[in-house]
Amino acid sequence: MQISDLFIRRPVFSIVVSLLLIIGGLAAMMRLPVRETPAVDPPMVSVSTIYRGASNEVIESRITEIIEGAVAGIEGIKEIRSTSNDERSSVNIEFTIDRNMEDAASDVRDAVGRAARSLPDGAETPIIRKADSDQRPIMYIGVTSTLYDAMELSEFVDRTYVDKLATVPGVANTFLAGERRYAVRININRGQLAARGLTVQDVEAAVKAQNVELPGGRIESSQREFTVKTDSRLTTPEQFAKVIISNKDGYLVRLEDVGTAVLAPEDERYEFFLNGIPAVGIGIIKQSTANTLEVSTLVREELAKLESALPPDTNVIICFDESEYIKLSIEGVLRTFIEGVGLVVLVILLFLRDWRSTFVAIVAIPVSLLAAMMFLAMTGS
Repeated sequence: MQISDLFIRRPVFSIVVSLLLIIGGLAAMMRLPVRETPAVDPPMVSVSTIYRGASNEVIESRITEIIEGAVAGIEGIKEIRSTSNDERSSVNIEFTIDRNMEDAASDVRDAVGRAARSLPDGAETPIIRKADSDQRPIMYIGVTSTLYDAMELSEFVDRTYVDKLATVPGVANTFLAGERRYAVRININRGQLAARGLTVQDVEAAVKAQNVELPGGRIESSQREFTVKTDSRLTTPEQFAKVIISNKDGYLVRLEDVGTAVLAPEDERYEFFLNGIPAVGIGIIKQSTANTLEVSTLVREELAKLESALPPDTNVIICFDESEYIKLSIEGVLRTFIEGVGLVVLVILLFLRDWRSTFVAIVAIPVSLLAAMMFLAMTGS
């Protein structure tokens, strides 16, 4: 006896099984994550190193090649890709699919730690991350203003939007693109500096030495206790201008004698434009198991709540939303499914001319698809 005979002879049993498959399939479909690409990420670890003021040639020879040589002997490496830009080195190590991610990251961390002593003194500590394709932003939000300058707009967005959007369910991280943080930039007059026999390193050392905050201990008595704090932090360009660079034979050379200190953005090399207008961008990164459609909807709702806090002549525009492409893909699948079911029903009806067989096909197709959802949920696809 074939298995089909069992369902033909026992219609009630067939109906119960079909209902169970439908219920289980609907429950599984509600829990399945929705994303643009399948979750088939290979084990990958990235190593990022920053060396301020260095050209790409120096980054390549002094940092990238050293890190590549240090990690080359790790077990299970499939491919090493590196990029050397001005001030930044990036090395991506891809492992074979059977390599454990935690073990791979630990091996890379140990290898880079041993190679750190060979890096230049001015290079920052290498940052090691477990790479994930889900770490790309699913949304970009642009904020423009004709009332605020770039630094004021960056501070407003950082204080008003970043923390609020980071607490939205399903959001893993947020970051600012084209951010302009407040900083004091020191412009050196080379002629004035050379005339006094000083170097840029002398200016740097003087600023570091006189812009500190140190603990001073405690002053205790039988009845009172005071905490002493040595605070000589410089907060304004005028204070930086009064920094003493050298003191030779009682002659003080201050920063204002060899250059100027102005309030300016910390980094002026990277900008974010929206329709040709300078703006500040907010990138939204979702959690790996979060539903892109739900995260996008919740972020839009949070933006609507924060709209009342916008100053005059300030606009918030959603520049990119991955959920729109997913919605279009789902609509395309549904349209194709309906067209396919219609063609199947039409062919069966034309050739068999039997309404019963046609009805069986109409019921069997969605039941089969919902049962496939259960299989996808069980396999973690």
